[in-house]
Amino acid sequence: MTLTAYLVSAAALVSAQAPVPAGAEAARSPFVERLRMLAQLQSLNADLLSRDSATAVLQTLCARRNPDAPTIRARRLVVKANAEQLAEARRELGAQANEPVVYRRVELICGSEILSRADNWYLPDRLTTTMNHTLTTTDTPFGVAVQALQFQRRTLASRLMFTPLPTGWETRVAADFDLASPPPADVLEHRAVLQTPDGRRFSLLVEVYTNQIFTR
Repeated sequence: MTLTAYLVSAAALVSAQAPVPAGAEAARSPFVERLRMLAQLQSLNADLLSRDSATAVLQTLCARRNPDAPTIRARRLVVKANAEQLAEARRELGAQANEPVVYRRVELICGSEILSRADNWYLPDRLTTTMNHTLTTTDTPFGVAVQALQFQRRTLASRLMFTPLPTGWETRVAADFDLASPPPADVLEHRAVLQTPDGRRFSLLVEVYTNQIFTR
């Protein structure tokens, strides 16, 4: 059994055993809520590591959560590119000295919830004219705009920014640690490059996932 499957099973078991006050909507203990958060966070992280499109991962999550408005929307933010980050992106992508690099930041939204923010440095000369036009004139998610490239995602780093339960929680008494504090605004960060099937890189991504990824 995988860690995620174990956590989900454990959360369901504890939840089923927890007393539910009369008239309450599905009362859960703080420990069960944290266990659910841990399962959801680990599941999202595993999905991102195993898929080529982060947008597709969030699309699945959004459709499951919000069937009335299941489509992920991207909202472009006007942010000036940082020169140091731009230079780093150029090195990471293997861009030539005279090759332009474009910076794009978006929020990926499900309904009214911002699930992630993505900083994207990409090489327009390695995309088609239609793709570049879409990226500069619409709010289309990057992965959707360039899907015709049949790109592959290579994760460079994955970092949990929030630990719902402390190390060794399974052998400790829940009362020994704080379960009341809310999760921080940002809970997970991924750094990745997108490349064509022949290994030619064209995009560097830094994605930060918010606490809105948790199902309430």
